[in-house]
Parts: sequence; structure tokens; C-alpha cells
Amino acid sequence: MTRNLTRGFSDLLSDLDSSAHEILALDSPHPLFAALISRLDPVLESLRQNEVSDWQIYDALESLESELDRARAVLTSPSGSTVTAQDLEISIRGIGRCLGLVVDAWVDAPEEIRERADELRREMVTVTFGGRMVDRGGDVVVDAEDLVVRVKKGDAGELGVVVSEIAGLIGEGFLVEEEGGRLIPALLNRLSSAKCDNRVKIITVLRSFAASSDENKERMASIEALTSIVRSLSRDIEERREAVGLLLDISAIVKVRQKLGRIQGCIVMLVTLRNGDDSSAKNDAVKLLGILSSNTQNVLLMAEAGYFAPLIHYLKEGSDTNKVLMATAISRMLLTDQMKASLGEEGSIESLVYMFASGKLEAKLAALGALRNLSSVTENIEDLINSGVVAHLFQLLFSVTSVLMTLREPASAILATLAQSERILLVKDVAQQILSLLNLSCPAIQIHLLQALNRISSHSNAKRVRAKIRENGAMQLLLPFLTESNAGIRILALNVVFNLSKDFGKELNGKLGESHLNILVKIFSSSTSESEKAAAVGILSNLPVKDKKATEVLMKANLLPLLISSLGTNIATSLTPARTWLLESISGALIRFTVPWDKKLQNIAVAQGVFACLVKLLSDGSIVAKSRAATSLAQLSQNSLALCTAKSSRWFCVSPSFESHCEIHNGNCTVKSTFCLFKGGVVAPLVQVLEGKEREADEAVLEALSTLMQDEIWVNGSKVIEKALGVQALMRILEVGSLKAQEKAIWILERIFRLETHREQYGEAAQVLFIDLAQNGNFILKPMIAKILAHLELLQMQSSYFGEATVLAQ
Repeated sequence: MTRNLTRGFSDLLSDLDSSAHEILALDSPHPLFAALISRLDPVLESLRQNEVSDWQIYDALESLESELDRARAVLTSPSGSTVTAQDLEISIRGIGRCLGLVVDAWVDAPEEIRERADELRREMVTVTFGGRMVDRGGDVVVDAEDLVVRVKKGDAGELGVVVSEIAGLIGEGFLVEEEGGRLIPALLNRLSSAKCDNRVKIITVLRSFAASSDENKERMASIEALTSIVRSLSRDIEERREAVGLLLDISAIVKVRQKLGRIQGCIVMLVTLRNGDDSSAKNDAVKLLGILSSNTQNVLLMAEAGYFAPLIHYLKEGSDTNKVLMATAISRMLLTDQMKASLGEEGSIESLVYMFASGKLEAKLAALGALRNLSSVTENIEDLINSGVVAHLFQLLFSVTSVLMTLREPASAILATLAQSERILLVKDVAQQILSLLNLSCPAIQIHLLQALNRISSHSNAKRVRAKIRENGAMQLLLPFLTESNAGIRILALNVVFNLSKDFGKELNGKLGESHLNILVKIFSSSTSESEKAAAVGILSNLPVKDKKATEVLMKANLLPLLISSLGTNIATSLTPARTWLLESISGALIRFTVPWDKKLQNIAVAQGVFACLVKLLSDGSIVAKSRAATSLAQLSQNSLALCTAKSSRWFCVSPSFESHCEIHNGNCTVKSTFCLFKGGVVAPLVQVLEGKEREADEAVLEALSTLMQDEIWVNGSKVIEKALGVQALMRILEVGSLKAQEKAIWILERIFRLETHREQYGEAAQVLFIDLAQNGNFILKPMIAKILAHLELLQMQSSYFGEATVLAQ
């Protein structure tokens, strides 16, 4: 259907645009009226861009034009003296109804434009005007009472409208301080209950009021008002931004600064904004926190929230009283590790150490408490040691001044914590000074000193320090503590003795008499503490295995059955660090009872069940326990061939049964009679250790496997190892093992590759690795590699790579 139009769509839209702008050019009796008219622009522009040409829309647009003309006439009419609110409401509602006709007719309007136009229509048909009118002479008439009533009683829509009106009136300078005095309380009362959009508008208006006078700021200084504003700090981004800005604006008032810190959550939320991503809110929060930091209680609240800069400032530059206050606060705060590290990074440690070293008693006590709290994180320990605090701690610990006695316990606790770092080893004579203090201290301090000594002596680089400790008579000083009734002191002393016994060598025999050995066995048998048991048997495991007298004493004390019983019990349960250490110590002590030169002792150990426990350790123990178990099994296996031969010669007239016949030793074998690894099912578990990721047990395992490759039995041993997938595991050791492990693996592989079947099965895959070792491996390995290459018939082509190894292999 077509229609003869007097104007084109483009001309009609241009006329509508002109009408709207003519209205906006007039002095508006009310800012909201002008604001609503200005929002027609996007709708008209969208109609123009979409080249709408439907005649139904045309009719609706003409109606809209008529309403705009009528509104212009009302605003410019010479009759009467004042444009009333009712005049404006009739005009704007007519425009709104026509805008609705346009939206209804424009069926394919973009969704965003449709929503905006519909929202504008609703506002236009429901709006009420009050507050400010302009008479024909240009005088301003503000009805503040009307504004107050509408703020108090209006619903969400009305509240948004009236707050916008107030904002416009303030912006144009038509609301004076007197009106603000009535409006501010009403706005604050609505702040907590209003919806988000209206809260933002209210806070913005309050900021405008605050900017106009200090009297208006005072009107917002009550606890109730500030609490309402503070709640907005935790809400949406725009609301947070305006709220912190308002608080900063009114913080010029002393009352506000005094009250803000007392409002629950205020400081925490300000610190959160300081750490946030909104740059505007962040900057205002930083400024406000800086203002509030003039109050020390606020500073403590900031620190509890994780903002430490003001506290550090007081520690460095505050009065003595404030320094003590801040240090005491640090000592009592429940700080996360991250917070402790942050305090250290921001410079608290240097100030606290200075307080401790040079301050009076109260300052020393506060600083010590703070340092004790901060020293529990690794990052701070090194800073503390570097600060020279250890010397000050010893000065205090050696002091005999009575007033300082109360400080000795926290000082010794800090020393024990610092000893966790290997940097403590750089402090001159630290262990010797601790030893000197031991017998001069009460039990509480002795525990800390022993903790420090234990940690120092357990560091991996402390071998030289341990030697110095032993030279200073540590064993004579520590051994009496083994019978101490205080379990804490006894266990720590045991741990220190254990650490000192690690590399003591033969001298340990002279330090531990029969009475001490019996005490250690008693501790192992009776203690309920796994760590105490582990330390006691660990000391015993460090005794030289060739000390026959010690072995006799331990056998007489029934240590062997205790070890086997404890091992069987603990390996069957889930492993904890203490239980793991206990099993490692037991497996170390069992080496003494499986030495190859004492077959009688081996028989006793195997008869009591040690073999099965050792095999279990290979599967379920730590890598240290596996290594020690493999050592014991290797010692037992060294005698298997001799025991099998001796047994066979006694029963040469009797054919061995199928069950007892041994494929390796080619005779009558059982675990109990010959300690045979094959009959004990040990070969596969040994190979599995080699296939693992940890390498500490490789040499012990290879030593055990090499007992199956003795001259008389290497053929059978090769076959058994191959069946257990040992060839692949041995080849892997050549790639990832230590030099000693590589030597042992090559020795076994050389014998395995003597057999043609093994050369055929593995030779092609292995030759690349052997050639690489021939070219790039350690010189020590090359003679044996040459033998293997000779077996593989590859020696001739590789001889130029390792010279004299060729001759050695022939």
C-alpha cells in the first residue's frame, strides 16, 4: 500500500530534531524536563540510519511532532506568570505516549533502541515535577519541602527521579546550604534501603553537597550516616568508587576521622579497595588510609587487614611508645605466612632488631615477641641471620642480669627457629656457644637450645660443624640426657646424638659404652614415640659393623628380635615421616646382623624372620630403606653358593627335590638354609628398584644382583636376571646411574652378553648405547665396554675411539 506524503521521512525526522533542540534551547523550568527531551536524540538518529519508510511509523512521528510543538508553545506562552509542574507533566506525558506509538509501529527496531525508547516512554508518562520552577521574570522558586517528602516517601522509580532532580538543581546552583540541611538526612536515611542505581545517585548528590560547605560535611559525620556510606564500600564498582570518594571528601572533618576506624569493616574494605583494580577507588582509598593512619589504632587495624606500610613507618620513625605498641601488635597478631613475609620485605626486621639490641626492657620484650612471630617463615629467617641478630641473642642468653632473665626463653626460641636455615652455619661458633649454654639453662630453654643444635647438626653441609661439636665434648654433655625424665629434652638429645653419630666412624665405639647401648635398646623397646625409637636405633645402626663387642652386647640385649618384630609391625601400616625414619633406622641396624663373615649370626637372623622383612622393604620401604635392605640381602647372598655346595656334598647320594632345587646354585636351596635370593623371590623386586625414579639404592641393588653372577654360577644367574627383565633395567642404569652404579651394571652385563642367546635378543638394541659410552663415557668404563663390544663383534670398528681399552679387553 502506498501513500502520498507531503514530506519525506528524512524531512520529517529533521523537523522533529529541530523541534526537540528548540525546546532544549529554552530556559527549562525544570532540569528533568530537559533531560528527558534530550534522550529522544538516539531514537531519532536510529530511525534515520535505518531508513525507515513505513507509513504507520510516519503517522506516529507526526503525532510526536505535534506534541513537541505543543510543549514548545507552553514554554514560550506569554499568558500567566509561571509554568506549573502540572503544565510540564501534561506536556511530557503527551510526548511519552506518542513515543510509545512510534515504538509499537516500528516492528523491526533494533532491540537496544527498542529497550531504551520503551524505558524513556515509561519515565515520561509517570514523571512528576517539583522542587524548582522558573517564573516569567526569571526568578527561581525551589520547593525543598516537596523534594524532602518525595525522597522520604517515593518508591524506587520516584526516588531515582527526585534524586536526579536534586542533582540538576545542585549543578545549576539553585540549592543553597539551607536546603541541603534538610535534604542530606533524608538522603542518608534512604541510602541503605535503596536499590543499587539509586544508591549511586544518592552518594553522588551527597558528594555535591559535601563539596559546597563544611557544614554539609558535618551533617554526614554521625555514626549512623558513616555506617550507611561504609556499607557501600563492599558493593558494585561504581558504588564503591563513589562511596570511597565521599568518605575522602568528608574526612576533612575531625569527627569523621575519629569515627571511621570504629565502624566495623571500614578499614578492611578500604584496604581491599587499595589492593583492587579500580584505579580511581584505589587512589582515593590510599589517600583516605593515609589520613586515617594518624590514629595508631587505625594503623593496627590496617595491619590486621594486611596493609603494613603505616605500621612500618611508626616502627622506623615513631615515638618510643608507638614503636613498642607496633612491635607488641606484631607479636600478638594472627598472621598468615604471606603477611609475615610482607612485613619482612617492607623493612620491619631491621627496625625490630635495632629495638631489641638498643632498647629498654619493654622495647626488648616487644621486639623479641615480634621477631619470634616473624621468624616462622623461611623468607624472614635469612634476613634475621644477615641482620646480625644471632650475636644479640647470645649476648642476652649469656647475660646474668636478673631483669633480662624473662627474655631468655623467647630469645632461645628464636635461635631454634633460625637454626632451620643452613645460613646459621656461617655464624662463628654458633653450635659451641649453644653447648656452653645447655647446663646453664632451665628445661624450657634447654628444649629450644637442643632444637637449635639438632637442626644445625642435621644440615646436609654440616659435616665440619658436627666434627667441631664432637671435638668440644658434645657426646659427654649429651649422653646424660638419654635418661632425662623430660621426654622433650630426652628425644631432642637423642636426635642430636644421632646426627653426631652419622660420620663418627670408629671413634663412636669409645663414646658409647655397654651401659649406653643398653639404654638405647631400652628406649627402642619401651618408648611409644616413633621418632624416639628411630633416633635410638639410628644411633645403634651407625656403630661400626665390625665392632664385635658391640654386636655381642646388642645380641645379649635381644635387639635383633625387637628389630624384626618392630619392622614387621610398622611396614604393614601406612607410612608417616616418623615411621619412615624408624624403618630406615631398623634396616640400617640389621646390616650388623647379616654380615657375611658371621654365618652363625646370619642363621639366627634368618631363622627369626629377617629375610621376609627385608624383601618387604624392597617393595614398600623408602629408597633409603630399600638400599639398606639390599645391602643385607647382598651380604646373605654372598654365602649362598658356599652353603648350597656344603649342603649338597653332605647329601650327594640324595637327589634334590623339585621344590628345593635351585636354578642358580644348581643344588638344594632354601631361604632358611642357604639364604638364596632366587628361592626367596628377591630378583624381581631388586630389578624393580632399578626401574624406579630414585637412584640412591642402585649400587646396593647391583651388589646384590652381582652375587648371582659369581664365576661358578654366572650362566644360571644371567638367565634368571634376564627372565626378571633385568637386562633392560641394567641398560637404563648406564644412562641414568652414578659412575659406581654404571661400573657394577657393566660388570653384570658383560657376563650376560657372553651368552649367545642374550646377544641375539638384546645386542642390536644395546649396541647404540655401548658405542656411545665407548665414544663419550668415562674412561674407567671403557675396558669393560670393550669386552662387551667384543662379544657383540663390534670391537674392531670402535677400537679407534678408546685406544688402549682394546688391548685391555683382549
